[in-house]
Amino acid sequence: MNPTLADKIARAPKAELHIHIEGSLEPELIFELAKRNGVTLAYDSIDALRAAYAFTDLQSFLDIYYAGASVLLHERDFHDMTLAYVERALADHVTHTEIFFDPQTHTERGVSIATAVAGIESALAEGERRGLTSKLILCFLRHLPEEDALKTFDEALPLFDHYKHRLIGVGLDSSERGHPPSKFERVFAKAREKGLKLVAHAGEEGPPAYVFEALDLLKVDRVDHGVRSMEDPALVARLADSRIALTVCPLSNLKLRVFDDMAKHTLKALLDQGVAVMINSDDPAYFGGYVNANYFAILDALKLNDAECYTLLKNSLEASFVTDAERLAMVAKLDAYWHGGHNGHGAA
Repeated sequence: MNPTLADKIARAPKAELHIHIEGSLEPELIFELAKRNGVTLAYDSIDALRAAYAFTDLQSFLDIYYAGASVLLHERDFHDMTLAYVERALADHVTHTEIFFDPQTHTERGVSIATAVAGIESALAEGERRGLTSKLILCFLRHLPEEDALKTFDEALPLFDHYKHRLIGVGLDSSERGHPPSKFERVFAKAREKGLKLVAHAGEEGPPAYVFEALDLLKVDRVDHGVRSMEDPALVARLADSRIALTVCPLSNLKLRVFDDMAKHTLKALLDQGVAVMINSDDPAYFGGYVNANYFAILDALKLNDAECYTLLKNSLEASFVTDAERLAMVAKLDAYWHGGHNGHGAA
């Protein structure tokens, strides 16, 4: 790894647009919340839980992910989880973040969407006071029927109005295999009619056809992951022409065996083709690193140069769901830092 470039990246102002807040729940906090809430875990120690993070695919990760989320019962729990992420984001010089949360993970345990959002919001508001702007995106679990997603959307409608400064979109996550984006066409149409931003996981374990569905049927504004898009030249050309961003998560892709070697990752090939790829951490507590660690991993494996790293950072800012004025200001801040000598003062 180029230590000078790595240090420059570490301190650069950046956005993170693909972070599942439940996936930032570190084992230490899981055990703290379990004790606080009287929840019995299947693991008798933090080390035993960490040892279980030997995933073979997406589903093997999700099994543990949902078990970890079982400790989230009260507004304070969601606040504490989110504030812990805010601290790590600020440490990595993230200046803007757009966070996913999975209400169905909680409502099936009797925890209301309102409870989750209130706790997350209070922590994000604290982060904003410290220089981290943020948005919140409600994600539907794709392994459940669309009827469940429609019910969840209807339940959340008052929250979209009450928290319209923060809760700005819907997404689609969980098991991709066998659950194409087309399964959720109706609920995305309702969200689109509401004027919400739209994103969806596609082209991670699923084929390029799923990315086409996300674009054509769900009409998404961004594609989460999308790393298998490289298998279809027509799709790559379309993504490059449209500048629809792919929110790529390198350590996640390696941990879940989307790629068996980071050197085989498609990020640089997509970048070379003009696709608006950018770097994120996905579920950092489970995949071994927050956003800077993901930059370092891909920098090392793909031998990225200064210009390529700048483009990744700029893409993260330009793909953010902010106003044009806010976007220009964020890019100006990056430019002042990146091209003006990286003394650390360019990032909040």
